[in-house]
Amino acid sequence: MKYTAVNFVSTDIQDWQKDLLIAELADIGFDTFEDAENGFSGYIPSSNLDLQALETLLLGKVVDYHLDYTVADIKEENWNALWESNFNPIIVDGMCYVRATFHESKPEYNYEIIIDPKMSFGTGHHQTTSMMLSYILENEFKDKKVLDMGCGTGILAIFASKKDANTVLAVDYDDICVESVKENSELNNIENIEAMLGSKEVIADKKFNTILANINRNILLDQLSTYAACLEQKGELYISGFYEIEDLPILKAACANNDLTFVSHKTLDKWCAAKFVKE
Repeated sequence: MKYTAVNFVSTDIQDWQKDLLIAELADIGFDTFEDAENGFSGYIPSSNLDLQALETLLLGKVVDYHLDYTVADIKEENWNALWESNFNPIIVDGMCYVRATFHESKPEYNYEIIIDPKMSFGTGHHQTTSMMLSYILENEFKDKKVLDMGCGTGILAIFASKKDANTVLAVDYDDICVESVKENSELNNIENIEAMLGSKEVIADKKFNTILANINRNILLDQLSTYAACLEQKGELYISGFYEIEDLPILKAACANNDLTFVSHKTLDKWCAAKFVKE
């Protein structure tokens, strides 16, 4: 798959403004981001790039942040070198070690997850993924039927399986992600994850004990009623991909309207993850 890089440069943009811009870029198809001096780069499948939508999104921001940007195609063979150069192992809560195939194994950790991103989102480095991993680490998954919605690399599905989930369904609208889940499941010697291409329509007739959804606020709001219908009684919903101050109150209200009771939330650099239970 051919990718395009959009390189954003600004001497005035604040961290919270950059985070909001990245979230908005994700809404129009950008799936990978890389920090750079005085800005960052966003990556999108070339076939998904809508320059008019990009320019509309940036309208005003160019003036507010003194933002400049350039667009460049990336040769496919350079993609792996790009993420390998920026992929360092991470450790979640001192117990879960996330690494790539080219990093050494560390069996002293309770859990080890091997991830090969291959152009799909979810290596554990983003704050939202890290918080979701932390929630999985803290909670019970043994013998449960689990859904990982918007699965990306399948990192959350893989961890749920390692926490002894009975079955795991990983769903994403991007076929690259579906293939990535299959490959990463093999890397982790996991056989109980099914990867499906699609969105909320593919889960409408299914039931789960636990749903994991690390997406963004707008998609979560659109899909919450489906999650509620798919959850067994006393089932648990874990969500992330949004901000604590701006988004959590809106999502809590929407969940309450769907008989989903708020339990707790985590924050990391203004990003938020939250747990709900179906009453």
